Order: sequence, then structure tokens, then C-alpha cells
Amino acid sequence: MPETLVPALDELAAAFDSLWPTPEFQAELRGYLTEYAGRPTPLTHLKRASEDLGFDLYAKREDLCHTGAHKINNALAQAILARRMGKRRIIAETGAGQHGVATATACALFGLQCVVYMGEEDVQRQALNVFRMRLMGAEVIRVTSGTRTLKDATNEAMRDWVTNVRTTHYIIGSCVGPHPYPKIVRESQRVIGDEARRQMLKITGRLPSVAVACVGGGSNAIGLFAAFLDDPVRLVGVEAAGEGIEKGRHAATLVAGSPGVLHGSASYLLQDGDGQVLPTHSVSAGLDYPGVGPEHSYLKETGRAEYASATDREALEAFRWLAEREGIVPALETAHAFAFCRAQVGQLAGPVLVNLSGRGDKDIETASRLLAL
Repeated sequence: MPETLVPALDELAAAFDSLWPTPEFQAELRGYLTEYAGRPTPLTHLKRASEDLGFDLYAKREDLCHTGAHKINNALAQAILARRMGKRRIIAETGAGQHGVATATACALFGLQCVVYMGEEDVQRQALNVFRMRLMGAEVIRVTSGTRTLKDATNEAMRDWVTNVRTTHYIIGSCVGPHPYPKIVRESQRVIGDEARRQMLKITGRLPSVAVACVGGGSNAIGLFAAFLDDPVRLVGVEAAGEGIEKGRHAATLVAGSPGVLHGSASYLLQDGDGQVLPTHSVSAGLDYPGVGPEHSYLKETGRAEYASATDREALEAFRWLAEREGIVPALETAHAFAFCRAQVGQLAGPVLVNLSGRGDKDIETASRLLAL
């Protein structure tokens, strides 16, 4: 990381470690998660989908959170932290736009200035979320450098933070970046797994045999996995295989990448032999990132979690399948997790838990064009 940011990161780590465990902070956060974000989210038995697959499939319904995705959990937590640190200006990066929307929402709620960096390609394919952010008073800055996607938006946000470090807090949306961000995001999102664990025990009387989540940077997956790390539950993260791993146009970092350093942490990356970051591709803007959270890299190397991938076509087919069978339109990110479940027919035994990390409103234009409905 730029040395200018090291004192800010130290300040953030100290603030998080001192504030997060206190009853006062937890009570404030819990209040907003309950009364504003709509937690706890339900656990839904997907009956008709289960009939198709031959095992019981359950969905943790983060799509029913305020703003339509799990991102609001982390945005509220970090906005509360920023206020307590005296930071009144918030910056963020976003790919699919859901983190940008969640950050703009939290800033509108608390009266904070909000600036969101978004790659030009993502601005075009996520126009609905761009409008939502601007409607809530956020300034959305279009990033035209590099691949014009999430990596480059993150680069620009980092540059902004270096320039305005005294007054600004950077709300990173996934479990990536320098310490303490992977820890902050994991702890903010583990409410997903903690709720799902209690709900599975109450509804089924047992833990899931498998817990599945899509993985881009990895925030929804690490939030789910955190609650089951000490349990005999198989953990599966599903990345974007894009047009196919063999074609080289994908974003399957853990499946096809190698260890390196990006944005202040050591993790698996998509990179060439000289360590230069490679361009990525996914039909889903939220999975279009060449790195992944360092804790996911650790879980891969220790074997505690496994990582698979699904192609654009498989994700689109799962997107349509879930809508037809259950009346639920998932985000294209989440559709990758359901694509994995469909590919495992005859190999999985239930109950299987999928983190339905977001709803698919933002992806309707892309899906309608590619599915030709």
C-alpha cells in the first residue's frame, strides 16, 4: 500500500478493534440491520427446484434485504464506524453497483458525503444502479482507464483516499484489500451465516451438508462460510468461468489463478508470468475481478473450502431456471451458485444451502438480451 495510507489503516484497525466488540456499537448496528435493512432475512425451502435436483435446496434470502443484496450489511457497519471516527466523506468502488447503492443508501441515511467510483463498462451495463446512486445524492465517477471495470474503479478509489485521507473513509465492498478490511467485511457479513445456521437447525433439525455461495471478491461467501468453519459442512465457492477457462476469458481466480499481491493483500490472482494482472470477463459485473479475498485463498490452500466455476451460459440458464421454478429472479452473481447445484445432480445430498446474495433487477437488461426472451 502507499505509505501515505499506512497511518490511516492503523487508525482504522485500532478503531475497529476497540469499537466493534462494545455493546453500544453492536446495539446500534443491530438496530439498523433490523429496523432499516430488514434482518433477519428468511431461509426459503425451494420446493420445486428441489424436485428437479433430487435433494433439498434452501436459499438464504439476502435478496430481500433493503437495496436488494447483502452489501447493505457491510455498508451500514462501516458507515457507523466512519461516523464514530469523525469521517464525514465516504468513497467506495463498485462493479455490479450493489455495493455502490448500499453505500449511497447508508450515506443518505446518516447525512454523509458519498463518492462512488465505477468502471465505464459497468456504468453502461448497470445503468439502473447508477441512477439509484445518483438519486440518493452520491457522485458517481466513471473510470475510463484499464479494463474499465472493478479493478480500475478500485485503483481510482485508492488514489482518492491517498489524497483525502484525513477526512475520508473508504468503504471497501468485499473481503479484499489491506488489513483490516478483509476482517471488517467478514465480521460485517457473517450475520448471513450466523442467521442461516440457526435457521437450518430450527427448520430441518440439522446443519446443511453443503453451503454454496458465488465468489467474486468473496464477501457474501465469507459471510456464509464464517459460521460453519468449525462444523462438518462442505463449503463451496463458485467463481465465474466466463466463456470457459480454456479460452482465457473468465474471472475464476481461485480455480485458475496463482498467488500474488493486489490492492494491499496477498491472495490468488489472474496474472501473467511477469506478475501483471490479466483482464477478466464475466456476464456478471460483480464477479469481474482478477483477485479474491485473502481468507478465501487461505481456505483454498488449507482445503477447508473448495472452489468451482460456472460459465456465462450456465449462469444464464440457472437464472432462467430459478425464475421459472420458484418465481425468484436472482442476481447473475448468485446464478453461478445455482448453476453449480444443477451441475451436481446425482452427486450432492441435501440439505444444500445457497446464499442467494442478491436479486436480479439490475441484470434484467443483460439477461433479456442474452436469453432473447
